[in-house]
Amino acid sequence: MSNETPPPGDRIAKVLSRAGIASRREAERMIEDGRVSVNGKTITSPALNVTADDRIVVDGKQVGEPEPPRIWLYHKPAGLVTTERDEKDRPTVFASLPETMPRVMSVGRLDLNSEGLLLLTNDGEVKRKLELPSTGWLRRYRVRINGSVSEAKLDELREGITVEGIQYQPMVVTFDRQQGANAWLTVSLREGKNREIRRAMGEIGVTVNRLIRVSYGPFQLAALKQGEVEELKQRVVRDQLGISGKPTPKRVRKPVNRPTRGKKRSS
Repeated sequence: MSNETPPPGDRIAKVLSRAGIASRREAERMIEDGRVSVNGKTITSPALNVTADDRIVVDGKQVGEPEPPRIWLYHKPAGLVTTERDEKDRPTVFASLPETMPRVMSVGRLDLNSEGLLLLTNDGEVKRKLELPSTGWLRRYRVRINGSVSEAKLDELREGITVEGIQYQPMVVTFDRQQGANAWLTVSLREGKNREIRRAMGEIGVTVNRLIRVSYGPFQLAALKQGEVEELKQRVVRDQLGISGKPTPKRVRKPVNRPTRGKKRSS
C-alpha cells in the first residue's frame, strides 16, 4: 500500500468540466490534442492535478473561476442533433440557442427525430450527476406508434426486453388512445440507453413515428414551446443538487428563441 500523499487540487479534466468548458471525457480529448496549457506549458496527459493558483488556458483563452451551477429547460424540436459539432453538418441544438446563453452541455441526449424536454447545464459535474443511473430519476415520454399493439406485447416491455443482445430494464407503459392509423402510449424509464424506446418498440413489431420527452425527474416540459428555453431559479438548482428531497421546481420564463442561426456555434 502506498503512503504517498496525493497531490493537492483536482484532476485537470474535472476542473475543466466544472468550469463548463466540456464534459470530463471531452476535456481529456482536448488535453490529448494539445489544446490545454497549465502555467504556460502545454499538457498532453489528463493525469495532472491543479489548484486555484494554477493558470489554465484552453484554445488560447484563460479559464476563470467556475460559475455557480445553472440548469436550463429546453424544448428540443425534431430535426436537431444533440452535439456541438456534427460530422454530417446537420443543424445542432447548440447552434439554435440564444446568443445570450453561456456555453452549456446537455444532460443526456435526444436523437435527431425526437423532441421534448432536454436539460442543459453550464457545469460538467452537474451533467455527470444527473446522467448517472443511480440518480434514479424517471424519464417520461409520449410515444406515437404506427398501428396498434396488444397488452400482451406491452407486457414484454414491462417485464424487460432484450434487443440484439442489449438488456433493457422494465418500462412503465400505458396505452393512451388509438388515433386513426396511429396509437399513443406513455412510456417511463429510469435509464436512457441509445434509441432505447425505438429499438424496444421495433422488437415487439411496431414503429415509432413521434417521440416526445415530457419530463426528466422532477423537471416538466409543461407549456414550454418548441425552441424555447427557461432557466431554473438558483434556489431550485441548489435544492435539487444538494438534498435528497425533490420539491417541485419553479421556473423563470425566458423569451422564445430566434430561429436557428446556423449549423455551428462559435465558442
